[in-house]
Amino acid sequence: MPRRFSASEYIDGILAGNRVLLSRAITLVESTLPSDQALAQQVLDAVLPHAGRSVRVGITGVPGVGKSTFIEALGLHLVRERGHHLAVLAVDPTSQRSGGSILGDKTRMNELAAHPRAFIRPSPAGRSLGGVTRSTREALVLCEAAGHDVIFVETVGVGQSETAVHGMVDFFLLLMLAGAGDELQGIKKGIMEMADAITITKADGGNELAARRARAEYQNALHLFPLAPSQWSPEVTISSALTGQGVPEVWQVLEKYVAQTQENGYFAQRRQEQNLHWLHETIRQSLEAQFYARPAVRERLAAVEQAVREGRQSAFGAAGELLEL
Repeated sequence: MPRRFSASEYIDGILAGNRVLLSRAITLVESTLPSDQALAQQVLDAVLPHAGRSVRVGITGVPGVGKSTFIEALGLHLVRERGHHLAVLAVDPTSQRSGGSILGDKTRMNELAAHPRAFIRPSPAGRSLGGVTRSTREALVLCEAAGHDVIFVETVGVGQSETAVHGMVDFFLLLMLAGAGDELQGIKKGIMEMADAITITKADGGNELAARRARAEYQNALHLFPLAPSQWSPEVTISSALTGQGVPEVWQVLEKYVAQTQENGYFAQRRQEQNLHWLHETIRQSLEAQFYARPAVRERLAAVEQAVREGRQSAFGAAGELLEL
């Protein structure tokens, strides 16, 4: 059994950029044990003044778009060519049947994972909305305190709401395929409205023409959306993680966005709004956890669920009864 570190050991290790202690601290914030949660809170409170100085990027896309391959290509550009310290919080799909998770992102990003200025942390998505774990935001703060100045949050991207990741990042990047077909329109529209940029991936091997055509179509579609509060007009690029073509241009678009929103004040304002959002979200999650942990609720829950399942009691009446307990 690994030894338990003290709060000061965690804090000193994270601030010194110790990757082992950073990993252990993220495991700590993911734990649901009350003792671990108390220790995690101590660590988070202490390192918080050292966080907040990164660019946070949400990356999502339909399955098969090549998220991991693209993230590795962009990540290698940032750590090799631009000298950034990158952290990738990659959320792996969790099976709703078994609860198991693949956690294969490190194996899919071999080269990036081996780089000394890159840190990759796969986490199971669980049942959380938008494919973002409950503790993703805390992990993000820990990575910033450890000196990572660019944070990627990769979501599952299976068409469920991406609002959760959008609510914790500065820039939201949507990866799309050329000629994906009308069956994906329902997925695309909601996410497209949140996107600050779109890149058409896999623009190689004879697919360049289709990618350029798709770029024009998406750029036209984006013009139909009202201008965002950031006053930024989303841009569409094409890229190939295989050849590296177009990958640096994606980062240039992001830099333009950061410069514009920092100048007009939106960048800082959005961070403040996100902090408030996560205050209320944390309260909601804590209240829900405390509710289900109450012995009286645990004793009555199965019988009430059975009554609702069989139609003997309304969901509203059952919820009222449990809340009274």
